[in-house]
This record gives sequence, structure tokens and C-alpha cells, in this order.
Amino acid sequence: MTEKEKRDLGLWYNANYDPELVREIAYMNDLCFAFNQIKPSDRAKQSELLKKIFRKMGKECAVNAPFWVDYGYNTTVGDYFFANRYCQILDGAPVRFGDHVFIAPNCVFTTAEHALMPDQRNMGLEIALPITVGNNVWFGTGVKVLGGVTIGDNCVIGAGSVVTKDIPENSLAVGVPCRVLREITEKDRIEYIK
Repeated sequence: MTEKEKRDLGLWYNANYDPELVREIAYMNDLCFAFNQIKPSDRAKQSELLKKIFRKMGKECAVNAPFWVDYGYNTTVGDYFFANRYCQILDGAPVRFGDHVFIAPNCVFTTAEHALMPDQRNMGLEIALPITVGNNVWFGTGVKVLGGVTIGDNCVIGAGSVVTKDIPENSLAVGVPCRVLREITEKDRIEYIK
């Protein structure tokens, strides 16, 4: 079984020293580098390249450079997706974003989990766990989302949060580790709570 097959089955795999995976990441790094060199005002050219980077991309998507993704073919974004500067997606496992997802600057979505034992880490072993994000989700500045997490529809994840567990739909969630503060309700339409 190849390291890529192990990865895709959710098993420990050699992420750092496997030639096939290293080659795939290098290829995607070059595509991201090219994307990051496009003039910010040239959204059409950016969109062309994003279609090569993402496995699937909905309509009216925008990403502000710089932007980095490990493999690209494991990331899907829905309609009206927006990622602001310094978004990073480490997509050893599938990362799925629904429609109307907004990502503030400096956010990281990482499916990679490294071994706790030093000898295993030194061998390059890691495991990749998927991330699923529903529709109408907003990530504040500096959010980190770890592998194995599902975030439901209509959520807001507060700035600086580290999401380590699932977040149910219609939740305002904040903190390190991220926890549900309360449900988002109709009252929020009229009153902005600081």
C-alpha cells in the first residue's frame, strides 16, 4: 500500500519523506506561488488559477493573496466563497467548504495531526482527518481549525479561536479551545452584541 493510499484511508502515513507526496506538494506550492504573484485587481486571472488549485470551486469565489494549500485536489469550495489574506489549507484529507463561507485574514485549516511519540514524528508519520464547513459560516481573524472537525451551517467562529471539536449549526463559538458561547437567533438581526 502506498503512503497516499494509507493517508486516504485515515491511517498513519509518511508525509515528509514519500517522493510522490513531496512531488504533489511541490507542484501545488508552485501553483500557489503563481497565484500569489497575480495583480490583486485581476480577479479573472486569479479565478482561472483557483480552478486549477481547488478540486471543485463554486461561482463567485475570491481569495486574497497570499494563499497556500498543500494538495488542492482535496479542497472543495462552494458558491460565494471568500478567503482573505494568509489563508492556509493543509488538505491531506478532504476539506469541504459550503456556500457563503467567509474567512478573515490569517486563518488555518489543517487536517494534519502528527504523532505524539518523537520517534514516530521523526519518521515523518502523521494522520490526516477531514474538515467539513457548512453554509453561511464566518471565521474571524486568526482562527485555526483542526482535523476531524465539522462546523454546521450559519455559524460564526470568533477571532483567535482554535476549533478542536464539532460546532453545531447556528452557533456563535469562541475561544481556545473553541466552545459554543450561544445560539445565533433573530435578535442578532437587530442588535450586535460586542
